[in-house]
Amino acid sequence: MTTATTTTTSVVQFDYERPLWRRILLTREFGIIGLLLIVILVASVTVQGFAQPLTYNYLLLDVAPILFIALPMTLVMTTGEIDLSVGSMAGLASVTTGALVQGGMPFEAAAVIALVVGVVGGAFNGFLVTTVGLPSLAVTIGTLALFRGIAVGMLGTTAVTDFPEFWKDLAKAKLSGTQIPWVIIPFLVLLVIFVVLFHFTPFGRGIFAVGQSIEAAHFSGINVNRTKFTVFVLAGAVAALAGIFYTLRYGSARGDNATGLELQVIAAVVLGGVSVFGGRGKLHGVIAAVLLIGVLSSALRLSGVTSDIINIITGGLLIISVVGASVFAWLKSKRTAAPLRIPASPAP
Repeated sequence: MTTATTTTTSVVQFDYERPLWRRILLTREFGIIGLLLIVILVASVTVQGFAQPLTYNYLLLDVAPILFIALPMTLVMTTGEIDLSVGSMAGLASVTTGALVQGGMPFEAAAVIALVVGVVGGAFNGFLVTTVGLPSLAVTIGTLALFRGIAVGMLGTTAVTDFPEFWKDLAKAKLSGTQIPWVIIPFLVLLVIFVVLFHFTPFGRGIFAVGQSIEAAHFSGINVNRTKFTVFVLAGAVAALAGIFYTLRYGSARGDNATGLELQVIAAVVLGGVSVFGGRGKLHGVIAAVLLIGVLSSALRLSGVTSDIINIITGGLLIISVVGASVFAWLKSKRTAAPLRIPASPAP
């Protein structure tokens, strides 16, 4: 216990010995932001057709579901857990909306019910993890298959496309006089909510505490199970919201909508600086990582690169980010844990 406390104190003291600008700018998150700007600049110069407003419009529409789900996924992974079911939940919300609209229900009411389905699915994950005590990896692998199976079973191989034109047009609408899609507005609202919740509230501090040490969080008076349950509910709700947008953007509700979306979200979250072991993460790094992967994918597609190669590059970035973070953490621990040398007193 004493050794752990001493090491933590040494790390904190080492961090605050550095100038403020170094503590802010020389971080992994700002490194991702810098890399994003470099990739945009290089792609604008070298890739024909990339530096066009329409390209950025489609890029933002493509990454919008990932941006949405990455917000609660950051909280989930900071607690030391993971949710692999978010893509399937997005597909289930899409199918729920489509099936209810096909049955004659107004789209608005169907969308609300789909959001409730997302909340219930997230609560189910949270219950199994916190109350039953199962590992989140095993739980969400199971619910990934469960939610996707329900979605496919509800519609089979058919698709629902009869949605109100107003909502379909709104999902692809642009802000007046720009090529920025309208969906960025609700995302920015959610971003502000999550930033405040994650970085400026006792609940957010509890998320970091749980990810760093469950025992210490318990002794600090934090309700660990309630914290984890809440972040799983948030993940389910936002995944359902992303599924509704996905449905309107493509004008189709299908059982295979958003397949594989969870892997893109987790890759972006880890690349953005969230520790796979919990206890560390910043939302601005995650957002930059989502955009970085989106920019790379868009530039490579315009260059004629196949989707398989794009997946290989994305996976390589993820592996490099995880290995690099582990190496830097090891080097930093070696530096801060170096024994203090006390000169021997002269002999009498």
